[in-house]
Amino acid sequence: MNHRPAGPPETARGGDRSETSGQAPGEEGQSPGFLSWLFRRHEEPEEPAPPEGGGNPTGQIVINLREMRRKRVDDVAIPRADIVAVPDDIDPHALVAVFRETTLTRLPVYHETLDDPLGFVHFKDLALKHGFGNGLENMDLRSLIRPMLYVPASMPLIALLQKMQRERCHMALVIDEYGGVDGLVTFEDLVEQIVGEIEDEHDTADPVPWRQEAPGVWLTHARAELADFEAATGVSLRPPDVDEEIDTLGGLVFLLTGRIPERGEVIRHPDGHEFEVVDADARRIKRLRVRLKGPMALGRAAE
Repeated sequence: MNHRPAGPPETARGGDRSETSGQAPGEEGQSPGFLSWLFRRHEEPEEPAPPEGGGNPTGQIVINLREMRRKRVDDVAIPRADIVAVPDDIDPHALVAVFRETTLTRLPVYHETLDDPLGFVHFKDLALKHGFGNGLENMDLRSLIRPMLYVPASMPLIALLQKMQRERCHMALVIDEYGGVDGLVTFEDLVEQIVGEIEDEHDTADPVPWRQEAPGVWLTHARAELADFEAATGVSLRPPDVDEEIDTLGGLVFLLTGRIPERGEVIRHPDGHEFEVVDADARRIKRLRVRLKGPMALGRAAE
């Protein structure tokens, strides 16, 4: 049995602050508000676009808004393989452990498989109702489940952002033509398309922007300095016949492809090394898995 609503979702989970409001989620008469005004304002074709660069954050936001009008849900959705979700029969202490380990505040809940989603559970609801002590033993997860949005991959981002605001929902599952789950989008993902990457208290910068997963295999931030990574691994990655200045690993991958590669794509270096795109959106590469070839890479791994 599939628990997704046949029609438009009636409610959605609230955001970090909006869900504390007394207004019922999904209320039909709710005004679209500031976001609708903002998008209408920047739809005027006669208004000249501000120049890129120049350290003008407002101008960059306007540019991002206009780019966002051309994007769809599948341009920013987290792929199915990367979704962190929990079954409806999960042990209460295991649920708390998932919240703790991932630092997420909302988790999709499913029955048997992810293709039968029930909604999502909010960390705050769990904490307020049960705390983290003995009260967890009496937890009824289904009583904590909130409805969420279900949207097609082809839905325009602006339409989804306005829908999330109108229905006070910060999470949506992306559904394919057969009713299966393809991905997940959060309100934060959409806002980042406008203002850039948002980091909270848990998004602390790593002292070293990479870590070794196996001999010759490294998980790195795309903004990691290329020269520093080469020094750490003992492997030269800068193509000898390239005159352009390359500062970061993400810049190197962009140079090799001439575009922003998609999440999951593997790019081969002329020397046989591989760069797997672990995380990226339509505007930038975020994380890479680098597989280095040759005895030097393996030798450094053994040290």
